[in-house]
Amino acid sequence: MPNQQFDAIIVGAGIAGMYQLYRLRELGLKVRAYETGDGVGGVWYWNRYPGARFDSESYSYAFSFSDEILKEWNWSERFSGQAENERYYNFVADKLDLRKDIQFNSKVTAARFLQDENQWEVEIEGGEKARARYMITALGPLSAVQMPRIEGIDSFKGEYHHTARWPKTPVDFKGKRVGVIGTGATGVQVIQEVAKTAKQLTVFQLDANWCAPLNNSRITDAEQPALKASYPEVFKKCRESFGGFVHQFDMRSIFDVTPEEREAIFERLYAEPGFGIWLGNFHDIMTDEKANAIITDFIARKIRQRVKDPAVADILIPKDHGFGMKRVPMETKYYEAYNQDNVKLVDLRKTPIERVNATGIKTSDKQCDLDFIIYATGFDAVTGGYKRIDIRGVDGQSLSERWSDGPHTYLGMQVTGFPNMFMLVGPHNGATFCNIPRCIEQNVEWVTDCIKYMQAHNYKRIETTLAAEDAWTDHVYDTVKDSLLTKADSWFMGANTPGKKRTFLLYGGGGPAYRAKCDEVAAKGYEGFKMQ
Repeated sequence: MPNQQFDAIIVGAGIAGMYQLYRLRELGLKVRAYETGDGVGGVWYWNRYPGARFDSESYSYAFSFSDEILKEWNWSERFSGQAENERYYNFVADKLDLRKDIQFNSKVTAARFLQDENQWEVEIEGGEKARARYMITALGPLSAVQMPRIEGIDSFKGEYHHTARWPKTPVDFKGKRVGVIGTGATGVQVIQEVAKTAKQLTVFQLDANWCAPLNNSRITDAEQPALKASYPEVFKKCRESFGGFVHQFDMRSIFDVTPEEREAIFERLYAEPGFGIWLGNFHDIMTDEKANAIITDFIARKIRQRVKDPAVADILIPKDHGFGMKRVPMETKYYEAYNQDNVKLVDLRKTPIERVNATGIKTSDKQCDLDFIIYATGFDAVTGGYKRIDIRGVDGQSLSERWSDGPHTYLGMQVTGFPNMFMLVGPHNGATFCNIPRCIEQNVEWVTDCIKYMQAHNYKRIETTLAAEDAWTDHVYDTVKDSLLTKADSWFMGANTPGKKRTFLLYGGGGPAYRAKCDEVAAKGYEGFKMQ
C-alpha cells in the first residue's frame, strides 16, 4: 500500500514544478512534489560549474505571475550567473512557502497507472510509494546527464565531474592540468573560465559550434527602477516573439538589402547583448541555405579575426552545419582563450580519444596527463528524463517502448494510453524551443485550467485520443519541414545520444502559434481529449 495519498504528484521541483505546485495549491488540491536534489531550481540547482549563467536576459527569465516578486528581486547582471539564479529560485520558494509540499532527496524511479482507481502510483528510490489522481512531470528537457562512452573513465586517479553534477564546494584550478571534453554551450562557458587560472587547459573537441558574444553587463542600482517599470513591455515582447525571447526575427529577406546594409546589420547584432545575432536576424537564415551561408560566412570571419593561429581557427569553425542550425552557444572571450599559451585544442575528428587511464586521456597520437577532467558532454535531451523512470500506462504499457521510434504526444502534454499524466515542457511541446520560463508559465496555466475544468464537471479521468495525438505529431514535423534545424546533428534531433533515433524532439511552430492552438483546444471543451 502507498505511504501517502495526494490529489496531484509533481515529478521535479525545478522552474516548472515550482510554479505548478503553486497553481495547484491555489485550486485547493493536496499536492506533493518529489525532487531528486536537496534544493529547488532544477537546471540552476544542478549546473553549478564555473561560468554557468543565463543566455536569456535575466529579466526575461523571471516568473511574471507575481508583481510582488518582480518588485522585490533585483537582477545584478543582464545575464546572471548560476549562484544568483539559484538564490532567485530559493527566494521564490521562500516567498510562496513551497518547501512544505516538496520532498527533497527523493528520486522517482517508477510510476504506474491504476486503471480501476484512475490514479497514478509513484515509487521513490528506496521503496516509498504514493498515489494521486494526477501525475505531472516537470523533468526538464536537459536533465538526463550523459557521460561519454569512453573506456576507462573510472580508472582516472585525478578528480573528474560532469558539468551537471558539479560539487557544491569550490574547485580551484590554479596550478592544475585540466582537460575539458565537449564544446557545446556548457563546454564554451566552462572553458572560458577554466582558462583564466589553469596551469594547462586541454580542450577535446569532437564537433565545433558557431558561438557568438554574450555581451554581458552589470545592472546598476540606478537602473533598477526603469527595468522594473519595463516588465510589462518585456513580457509582451516575449509573448509575441517566436521563441519567447526579447528578440524578434527581421521579417525581411536577407536579399532585400544590399551587401553593405546586411554587413552593417550583422555587425550591430554581433555587438549587441544576447541572441539577437541568431533570433533577431533575417528570418530566412533559418530556412534558406543561401541566406544561411551569408551569415555563416560572417561568423566564420569573426572567428578568424579573433583567433590568432589560422590552423586553430580552422578547427573551431564548423564544417558540418551552418550558423543557427544548432542552439548557438553564447560566449565571453571564448575564442580569445585559444590565444593563450596555457590552452591547447585537440581535434577529436583527427585524433580520437582511445581511452581514459589513471593519469589522463590517451588519444590516437599521444598521452595527455591531467589532474582534472571535466565532462561537458550534455544530456539525453527531452525524452531522456522519461526513459530513466519506468512509466507504465494502461495495461502496463511502457512509455519508453511507446516512444521507441520517437515521441508521440498531443500538444506535447499528453500521451495516448497514459491518462491523467500531464507533461510540462515535454517532447513536441511549445516550451521546448523557447525562452523556457516564458513558455513554462503557459504550460502550467493551461494544465491548471484543465484540472479546474475537470473538477467543475466531476471528471475523474482525461486521456488524449489517438487521432489527436497522430495529428499533432504530424503537425510538429510539418512545422520544421522547411527549417534548417533538422539538417544538423544536434540534441534538437536526438543526434547527440548514441542509439537514439534521429527525429525532431521540439516544437518548431513558435510560441504564439502553440499558445493559440492550446487556447483553441480549451475553448472547444478540450477537443482531442476524452474525459470521464
